[in-house]
Amino acid sequence: MVQLKLILDTRRAKSDGSYPIIFRITQYKKIYTLPTGFSVQLNLWSIHNREVIQEHPNALRINTLLNKKYYEIQKALLSLGDNFTIEELKALLNGKPKEVQEPATFKSFTDKLIKEMHQINKTGNALIYQTAVNRFLSFCINQNIQFHEITYTLLDQFRHSLTIQGLKINSISNYFRTLRAIYNKAIKQKIVERSRYPFYDLKIKSERTLKRAVLRQDLLKLEQLNLEMNTAEWKALMSFLLSFYLIGISFTDMAYLSRKNIIDGRVVYRRRKTHKEYSIKLFPQAEAILDLFYQEGSKYLIPIIPDYVVEDSLIAKKLIHQWIKTTNKYIKRLGLKVGIASPLTTYVARHTFATTAKRLGYSNELIAEALGHEYGNKITNIYLDSFDQEVVDDMHKRVIANLDL
Repeated sequence: MVQLKLILDTRRAKSDGSYPIIFRITQYKKIYTLPTGFSVQLNLWSIHNREVIQEHPNALRINTLLNKKYYEIQKALLSLGDNFTIEELKALLNGKPKEVQEPATFKSFTDKLIKEMHQINKTGNALIYQTAVNRFLSFCINQNIQFHEITYTLLDQFRHSLTIQGLKINSISNYFRTLRAIYNKAIKQKIVERSRYPFYDLKIKSERTLKRAVLRQDLLKLEQLNLEMNTAEWKALMSFLLSFYLIGISFTDMAYLSRKNIIDGRVVYRRRKTHKEYSIKLFPQAEAILDLFYQEGSKYLIPIIPDYVVEDSLIAKKLIHQWIKTTNKYIKRLGLKVGIASPLTTYVARHTFATTAKRLGYSNELIAEALGHEYGNKITNIYLDSFDQEVVDDMHKRVIANLDL
């Protein structure tokens, strides 16, 4: 709410002992002042009536001009609304009309969001947003669509179109969760009214993905392959096995591992996706692969990202993405070569660790602890003690051992 008052500014007297009469504008917690050009002695000002008293020889003229100016400012404030700047108010009082801003389109708003994400190196989220926005705008006839034009009907048609194109339920779900997040941000920034929210009746479904684990004996076949060192397929296999030996560490986190992450025979790092801290025992199998990857003077344990590239930047993200893509291509070929029916991907290493642990008889709770997941009720889970590190290490050792499972 904006308040306008006419006051005598008694903070500093003029040389003749009078004080300036000013307009004080309060906008939320901000205070602005505008001069009137008049000043009077303290005893000639009525604090109660906010005017010059009759004893002043020019009281009538001054009060008339002050009242006129008061209503001019009040009229300007009403036309500007609550979210004005003092520059806009001054311009309007000087006869310059308020600039009419074009309403933000869906594209202009998301472009701004994505730019801000890149600026703070949230490139992963930026790419997710960009992909969803591109897909949605390619469906829309109007590329300058505004938020109030995004209706339930339009979104339902978009979902139908994606389904016809053969996209999986989880892919469609990811697009819609991103669009919903963008719309919620637009509401918070007063770009669109909440009453226009189109997602109330739109159910965003997802489905459990198929388990992509392979047997431990299948990994043994891969370990026994005799590949030429430093070739693309060798690097792919070593990366895949290293992920398995480090309890299914993600390839993104693996790419950022450096010497400082090796502490007292353990790999200690904070996962980029969840920010959860991990402490994984460095067993000989993983240590041997890290030694093979070692390059003198390199910042990282695995030569994926050059030292000069900024962490979490778009360039770093693209390099990791290409590494994952290349790894998937070669380990899929290697899997077929040794007779593994299920197509191998980087995710299989993590799934295989969990499945092998389960086949060895370990509890879901302990497996979840090792992989950094919550298990069971989230609220009650925070009251439970974590498993002793030695128990997790023992499971880790048995899972990666050369057992015929």
